[in-house]
Amino acid sequence: MEFVTLLTLTAVMLAGRGDAEGVPPPTGVSYVWLDLLTLRVSWKKPIGNFQYMYMEKSTGEQDKSTPWRNFTVELLTENMVSDNWTYLIQTVGGPSVSQIIKSPKPRAEVNDIKCVIHKTSGTGINCSWIPGNQMFNLSYRVFGMNSNNNKKFTPCTRPYSSPTRNGCYLDHAKAEDSTCMLFETQTGYSTYEMKPMVDPPELSIKEEGGELKLSFSKPKVPQNCIWTYNVCYSKCNHPKECQNFIWNKEPMFVPYKKDCRYDFWSSIKAGKSCKGVFSDFGKVVSYNSTATNDTLTVVSIVLPIVLSVCIFLSCYCFRRYSSIICPVIPDPSAIFKEMMMNGNKELKTTGTLYAPVPEPIESCRVDPVPDYMLKS
Repeated sequence: MEFVTLLTLTAVMLAGRGDAEGVPPPTGVSYVWLDLLTLRVSWKKPIGNFQYMYMEKSTGEQDKSTPWRNFTVELLTENMVSDNWTYLIQTVGGPSVSQIIKSPKPRAEVNDIKCVIHKTSGTGINCSWIPGNQMFNLSYRVFGMNSNNNKKFTPCTRPYSSPTRNGCYLDHAKAEDSTCMLFETQTGYSTYEMKPMVDPPELSIKEEGGELKLSFSKPKVPQNCIWTYNVCYSKCNHPKECQNFIWNKEPMFVPYKKDCRYDFWSSIKAGKSCKGVFSDFGKVVSYNSTATNDTLTVVSIVLPIVLSVCIFLSCYCFRRYSSIICPVIPDPSAIFKEMMMNGNKELKTTGTLYAPVPEPIESCRVDPVPDYMLKS
């Protein structure tokens, strides 16, 4: 009895010493990709009866715990915030360490993925996307590390292409499964969670008691789903209005104004029990399309009048100020010809020549000198 008590006291003292000294962080962290979806992270120390926590930093997900010195996760490139992932790992009660996870290949973006369930069978899904300038090979598998079919992806063997979209028929995919799609190129890859879609509901419209009665078709697959319809409509060029209602075999009624045209759009979405299956908005369905709206009538009358007045004023101003707007420009050849023909006439003087005023001249007289004066 004393020996057992001594061992208990020793264990308590060691535990207290460990708490006082602090819990060591994980060391020797490494990771390996089991495939292009599944990642395993492990560490060597500390060894002992410890509990570990880990979380992905960029997504802000809650901490997950494990008693083992490793964990396995499935990572989708569609959830990547940057070119890598960063995991924080810690021993419970101790500091955390970070580990950067690099993707096994460069990421290749895929645009506008749509996966539509077969209308009647529910098995087989048609997935399509905008090709861009890359060719993709599509394969798929069900999520879950404990699944029997997670060891390899199933390649899609029925691809097709069109001028606007490429795609492939996934013969064995099911809407109720959580499916990962792997798009690969020669140099890169992308992984996405499949979001199954159905065709937009078919809409029929009837006038009944001053209202429009809207009836919608219900998808045959998946079954046992709670469907929520989103109906948008516009009338008399007013902004569109949208309403949501849960399908219960009852039609939807909309107040009706006979001199207005009505345009309807509708889409559908399943509840969480059917993994959020949804549809795009369908084509516009119009009712009373021959009705003329007040705004269109006003525009069709006023606009021609305004245009006619503007054209009349423009013509009047042009005629009145045509000499300013479009002055007469003389013909250069006529100017040159006139210069050649009348050049000599222009050189003749048209006035009198200058005559200088005569200056006054004094007359002088010369007398001969007598001879005696010459001798002397």
